[in-house]
Amino acid sequence: MAHGTHDFEEDPRNEQILVWVNGELVPRDRAVVSVFDAGFVLGDGVWEGLRVQGGHPAFLEQHLDRLFAGAKAIVLDIGRKRSELVEAIYATLRANEMTDGVHVRLMVTRGVKRTPYQDPRVTLGPATVVIIAEHKQPLPATLTDGITLFTTHVRRASPDTLDPKLNAHSKLSDIMACIQAYTAGADEALMLDPHGFVATCNSTHFFIVRKGELWTSGGGYCLAGITRDAVLRAARRAGMTAYEKDFSLFDVYGADEAFCTGTFAGLTPVARIDGRPVGEYEREPADASGPMTKRLRALYKALEAEEARGR
Repeated sequence: MAHGTHDFEEDPRNEQILVWVNGELVPRDRAVVSVFDAGFVLGDGVWEGLRVQGGHPAFLEQHLDRLFAGAKAIVLDIGRKRSELVEAIYATLRANEMTDGVHVRLMVTRGVKRTPYQDPRVTLGPATVVIIAEHKQPLPATLTDGITLFTTHVRRASPDTLDPKLNAHSKLSDIMACIQAYTAGADEALMLDPHGFVATCNSTHFFIVRKGELWTSGGGYCLAGITRDAVLRAARRAGMTAYEKDFSLFDVYGADEAFCTGTFAGLTPVARIDGRPVGEYEREPADASGPMTKRLRALYKALEAEEARGR
């Protein structure tokens, strides 16, 4: 049985975590925001997911770059300096005695509104900032069994509709794609751009390997993924041929290997796409990770550790 890229085993320690809410660390059951908050009313906000190893969030500066760029794009005043957010993240980790196998969600919304209405000018006060850190590891079976993908009819938006580079709280189109995928019996949705080329997955980025070359989308219709970028950098540094380009499902169905990338699970192999086995996946013993996927996973882990040591 395949597993989704975000499947994890429940950790009882998470029942006792402290959550950072607007500068205060509070128990999980008291970590709440107003029903008038812009994030609840409208999905008006930006967020980042971070992976913690060795006590440090990996690629933290890149994540903060994306957070502040998104906030600027929607004219959202975070109200805190980068250094203050960094300290808040580390304070949350210290309070929960967390060092490894941790996933952090940093969320910023426009704040509490005077009335449930979309105009940002009816916001009363400062932005709402929440940091949730949880003990969370991907299921080991995900790396051996791989996941399955289903190509959804839900297309990625063009930049003049809703710029895909904006990591906004509202993910409804991705949720619709996810629903279509799991009701079709798959783990994740493969999404096309408005021109019919492969863009991304509903919650991860997508790569294929063809004849020793690494391919991913051109990037115009997907989030500027931090893990995606790290994999490309690691591949090129190792002398691999890596392309960001347009390609179609024809190329996907003929790929030798395929995998998804994301902050939570790193590199996740793809076993089947639209019912078709990827490459030589069905050989015995079954192992969804091809040789290049395995090598890239090791290179990515090394880059992740290198970046953490540099903090």
